[in-house]
Amino acid sequence: MNAAGTLPAALAALGPELVREIVIADGGSTDGTVAIANSVGALVTIAQPGRGTQLAAGAGAAAGKWLLFLHADCRLEPGWAEAAAAFIARPEAASCTGYFDFALDDPNPAARRLECIVAWRCRILALPYGDQGLLISRDLYDAIGGFALLPLMEDVELARRLGRRRLARIGGRAVSSAARYRRDGYWLRSLRNVFCLALYLAGVAPARIVRIYG
Repeated sequence: MNAAGTLPAALAALGPELVREIVIADGGSTDGTVAIANSVGALVTIAQPGRGTQLAAGAGAAAGKWLLFLHADCRLEPGWAEAAAAFIARPEAASCTGYFDFALDDPNPAARRLECIVAWRCRILALPYGDQGLLISRDLYDAIGGFALLPLMEDVELARRLGRRRLARIGGRAVSSAARYRRDGYWLRSLRNVFCLALYLAGVAPARIVRIYG
């Protein structure tokens, strides 16, 4: 994915003093993504394109005891590090995966409605997505086998494998780019996302679903 337009904000929001190691898993970008990653001293690992493949490659290259998975078009709001530290300090944290609240960088009321729907999905269905940021200990990540090498739905697959008891809200927000919603329309994009999820839960291969997802 070409992420030169969103990666600088995502990296800046982390704060240079807060993160010990940054790994960028590049799936064949053709813009300035790699140059931006190099400019902040990030480790760049090259992977086959596909979200699950790239996330797994990033985890394989990381050396830390805790892993924070974040999409390149998402930025964490100020206060995220304190929320993450409080999560890690919980007695049960090593056996859980934490996720941030979902938000969109759009003042449109439709964005607020979608944020409420996502909060409901996480609370009732225990299905946080990768665009919320996922925080997991290395030990737990390795114990469950890491991300499946899927082009799509790798976050749903991981959440279902973990189960409700091993998923926990961190607090703080991950602000995602609303570009795809502005481009496709909030209702159309949301319906497409739900349709793709339904296909996956019905057993359709993610390699087929990704063509519909776009």
